[in-house]
Amino acid sequence: MKVLVPVKRVIDYNVKVRVKADGTGVDLANVKMSMNPFDEIAVEQAIRLKEAGQAAEIVAVSIGVKQAQETLRTALAMGADRAILVVASEDVNTDIEPLAVAKILKAVVEAEAPGLVLCGKQAIDNDMNATGQMLSALLGWSQATYASELAVEGDSAVVTREVDGGLQTIKVKMPAIVTVDLRLNEPRYASLPNIMKAKKKPLDEKTPADFGVDTAPRLTVVSTAEPAERKAGVMVGSIDELVGKLKDEAGVI
Repeated sequence: MKVLVPVKRVIDYNVKVRVKADGTGVDLANVKMSMNPFDEIAVEQAIRLKEAGQAAEIVAVSIGVKQAQETLRTALAMGADRAILVVASEDVNTDIEPLAVAKILKAVVEAEAPGLVLCGKQAIDNDMNATGQMLSALLGWSQATYASELAVEGDSAVVTREVDGGLQTIKVKMPAIVTVDLRLNEPRYASLPNIMKAKKKPLDEKTPADFGVDTAPRLTVVSTAEPAERKAGVMVGSIDELVGKLKDEAGVI
């Protein structure tokens, strides 16, 4: 079985994001970029499936700017076998929308014919949480989202999902799309020898035109602003005063 893993280049999760002074977006100048953390978990899970003898090949795919090569090299250093980069923009400030990404991934999936596509449940830059679901709809494949456990049993995938109020275990027929959550695994660090080996692994470059996909944006960002600062807490002298504040000021009861 071949496993396909889409990965995205995002601002490193340790970096404090700064909004541009004119409110047109996020400042990316001299900012450390890394693989989306949820995608790292997807790559790790694909590697574990290969180590268990349930996957024969892992293909990492990224759609965005040419600099995403670094992200793909990270996936290759972790253990992916080869990579595909679809250069969809020259501007690092341009974020390719989920529908366009899903359409490109559909074409890649049809060309590669994987048995399983493992996606991060969302990207930490735009939090859309839509690409995996859109890809499933376009392909007509089974899908399982928010996976915290995954097991391949024959031609099916058994997925434990994190849902409101608990866990839900489902079985889906493969080929399938699975979007992964944080508790699925702990991604490994790439060793120096593997980082060196990754430089020699195949990395093909494509464009959206190769797949006949138009990536023109359908959404317009009106403005970007930092979240409001939290107000300082207050000490209350009694339960009655606390209940009064919760009721009259906070409006939560």
